[in-house]
Amino acid sequence: MSVTGRRLELSVIVPAYQAARCLPTSLEALSLSDLPRQRWELIVVDDGSRDETSDIARTHADWVMELPHPSRGPSYARNRGAEAARGEWLLFLDADVSVHRDTLRKFVEAFREDPGVAAVFGSYDDSPPASGPISTYRNLLHHHVHQLNGGEAMTFWAGCGAVRRSVFFEVGMFDEWHFSRPQIEDIELGRRLRSMGHRILLRPEIQATHLKSWKLLEMLVTDFKHRGVPWMRLIVHERTTDGAGLNVRPLERWCAGLTAFGTLCAVGAPLASAWLIVPAGLSLGFVLTVNRSLYALLGRKGGLGTAAVGVPLHLAYYLSNCAAAVVGWLAHALLGPPHPPASAAAFHELGVTTEPRLPTPPSRSSWHYTEERRGGRRKEVR
Repeated sequence: MSVTGRRLELSVIVPAYQAARCLPTSLEALSLSDLPRQRWELIVVDDGSRDETSDIARTHADWVMELPHPSRGPSYARNRGAEAARGEWLLFLDADVSVHRDTLRKFVEAFREDPGVAAVFGSYDDSPPASGPISTYRNLLHHHVHQLNGGEAMTFWAGCGAVRRSVFFEVGMFDEWHFSRPQIEDIELGRRLRSMGHRILLRPEIQATHLKSWKLLEMLVTDFKHRGVPWMRLIVHERTTDGAGLNVRPLERWCAGLTAFGTLCAVGAPLASAWLIVPAGLSLGFVLTVNRSLYALLGRKGGLGTAAVGVPLHLAYYLSNCAAAVVGWLAHALLGPPHPPASAAAFHELGVTTEPRLPTPPSRSSWHYTEERRGGRRKEVR
């Protein structure tokens, strides 16, 4: 039966930009899913890539949507994919995420088990393929946090997360006006879902592998500029309206604050008083004790060297969070909440709800459709 003629439970939407290196692995993993293929569709949105992303996507996808260069960001790409989707649930999957064989099936089961839930997201597994202590630390940190916080959630994660199609459009999709690059667009979507009374679940047993290889500077810039500062601005704004904390746990706030305090004491000890070593040691000792399970995980998966490197990296992560909190608070105090560009406000006045840099949705003549035939043969239609 053709894609257009079957009833679909799940639409897998993969935004991809310059993803030729990781896409073969992630798409091959999807093809091995134990959820029967007639129950789901795969939509890859090529967000203006200049490499072979679209060619690779056509080997597996039911639909490949090619957006013109330049890239407009994952919010825009996911929204365009969602507009083309026919599944009851929309599963957003990053191009550098490789699902397990049971990942898709577990998403469907999660929605079936709890009909009242609007969104479900999973977790990275504990076996990232990227080598080196920085990549191992970063990928395992994400895994560790999600494994500790299963259940009802205040946020959403679009790296491997699903939303009911009807609810996704009800709350207004991803905010493509404010987030034109990878930032906290999924967190902000989760905030709107919760504010409208919808439930979100984190199911740690639904897992996928993160294929990304991290560099130190990239990690620090991501934590501070692309996540920390906008996250803090959103937190401050929400507290001034409905008191939402956006799932930032009190213990994490304490760890960030004590890391900053302990670091200042340690730096100030040689300049002011040697006694400052005492509060420095107590503060940092508390942080290390609280996070001992993370360091143990790093040791089991990457060895003693990775655990040793992970400790200062984790302290740097907390320092970055503190710096982002200060900058985000100042930005809110001086500039107010984030505002979309003037063009967005003008289009909103006219009733335009998505950025009109491309027809919404694009005409199907610009898409590539691949129909899977029995026996593994595929037919491509323009």
